[in-house]
Amino acid sequence: MSVELVEVVRSGFRECVHRGSLVVLAPDGTPTFTLGEVHTPIYPRSSNKPLQAVALLRSGFVPESAEQLAIASASHDGEAAHVELVEEILAHCGLLETQLLCPPDLPANELARAEVLAAGRPPRAVFMNCSGKHAAMLAACAANGWPMDTYLDPAHPLQRVVIETIAELSGEPETELGIDGCGLPIIPVSLTNLARAFGRLVTASPGTPERSVADAIRQSPHLVSGTGRDDARLMPAVPGLLCKAGADGVHAGALPDGTAFAFKIDDGHDRARLPLTAALLHRLGVEWSEDHAALASQPVLGGGARVGTIRAVPGVF
Repeated sequence: MSVELVEVVRSGFRECVHRGSLVVLAPDGTPTFTLGEVHTPIYPRSSNKPLQAVALLRSGFVPESAEQLAIASASHDGEAAHVELVEEILAHCGLLETQLLCPPDLPANELARAEVLAAGRPPRAVFMNCSGKHAAMLAACAANGWPMDTYLDPAHPLQRVVIETIAELSGEPETELGIDGCGLPIIPVSLTNLARAFGRLVTASPGTPERSVADAIRQSPHLVSGTGRDDARLMPAVPGLLCKAGADGVHAGALPDGTAFAFKIDDGHDRARLPLTAALLHRLGVEWSEDHAALASQPVLGGGARVGTIRAVPGVF
C-alpha cells in the first residue's frame, strides 16, 4: 500500500497530499529503506532512458561526443542546443528528420516554444522530448543494416536488445510491454529493480557502456532535461549524482558509491518530484549549500508571493 510522501501547505493549511512508493538501496543492492509497493512493476517511463542508451551503445550507436550520448538519454525541452544535437546525430548517419517515428511536437521550454509559434513554424519531430533517443535508435539501425521504418516494433532486432539489456541491468523478469508516449515499447520494472539498475550504471568500470551513459548524463544534465528542470537542478548540486525523471511522477538515481533510489508518485504529479528527491538526498547524508538545500521546500504562491511550501511529509524519512 502506498504512503503519504509529499504535502502541499498553503497559508498553514494542508491543502494537498501526494501518495506513492519509494525505495533506497545500499551499494550492494540491499534495500535499506522502503515505503509502499516497491516490488510491483511500474512503467518507469523516461527513467528507463539511461538503460535504453546502454542498449544503443551495445547495438552499434557510436556518438561523436558525450553530448550526443546525453541527448540520446534525454527528455529534452526542445531548446536550441537540444535540437542541434539531435540533428547532428541524424546528419552524421545521412538520416532525415522524416525518418523519426516519434510524434511531432512543440518545444516544452516556454521560450523555445514561443519563438517557434512567433515565427509561425509547425510542430516538428526533433522538438519532441524523446527525439534524441529516436535519432540514436535510427543510427544503431543504420550501423547494423536493420529496418528503419519498423524500429518501434517490439519484435525489431533493436528493441530485442533494449528489452534484454533492461532485464539484465535491473534483474526484472520480462513481462508484457506497454507503449510509451513516443510510440516505443515501455518495459515495466519494479522500483527496487529500477534503483538497482541505476546503481549498476554509476559503479560500472570506466569505458563500459553503462559508465559511459552515466558519465555523459552527469556531465551535461541540462541536455538530459532542460533549463530549470528537476534533473538540471539536482545533478549540479550533488557531485556525482546520476538521476533521471520519468513522466507521471517517477524518479530514479544513484550516488557515486552505488547507493540508489527510485520512487513513483501515485497521482503522477511532477511537482512532488523535486522536493522529495532533495529531502531523500539529505537523508542519505548529502552535504550541500543552503541554496541547494532549499530545493527540498518548493514555493506555493498566492498573489505572486510565497504563502506556503511543497515538501516531503515531515517524519517520512
